[in-house]
Amino acid sequence: MPESRGSESKVVVNLSNRHIHVSREDLDALFGAGHQLTKTKDLKQPGQFACDETVTIKGPKGMFEAVRILGPERKETQCEILASDVFKLGVPGCPTRESGQLEGSMGMEIIGPAGSVKKDKGLIIAKRHIHFDPAAALRFGVADKELVSIRVGGERSAVFENVVCRVHATYALECHLDFDEGNAVGIGNGTMGEVLRQTKDGTANEGQAALK
Repeated sequence: MPESRGSESKVVVNLSNRHIHVSREDLDALFGAGHQLTKTKDLKQPGQFACDETVTIKGPKGMFEAVRILGPERKETQCEILASDVFKLGVPGCPTRESGQLEGSMGMEIIGPAGSVKKDKGLIIAKRHIHFDPAAALRFGVADKELVSIRVGGERSAVFENVVCRVHATYALECHLDFDEGNAVGIGNGTMGEVLRQTKDGTANEGQAALK
């Protein structure tokens, strides 16, 4: 059997759709100077929230309308899409990245009700990841930036490998997969996944549960 991490190994899995984080400068351009984001609901990560505002994301071949903004404002604008979106947008080679790792990412046009902006970077496919607060990281026996695997059950059970651990005092324990990944194995928000130890070659290891 694959090896669980720590005496606690279960984490809630929630699915992310395509979405965008915007800078103050771009928010002004898209919605008008001084516009304030309108919170519709809080997300599990402290201080993060879904907004009423949406924009259109345009690539060389196509576009997606009603892409939701997530708050609060960011230092840099960043749009996270699904791997299946690259065909409609026409952005082959769009990289899979951690949030904030935008160097070498793809460009896009963002269209809002008050104007549009063209970005030469900021379009990424989000790397699957788990948020840990430091106490949870200690219980699971993981370190920041460590790669683990996560196993989800059900009729189409599967193990997702190369899941990056992100540890910070402001985080709440939560795994983020995207809609493509969730739909592929038939899971929805609130599914529980098991965190597994990963070997250096990136595969889930076999052995007894690690107690740390």
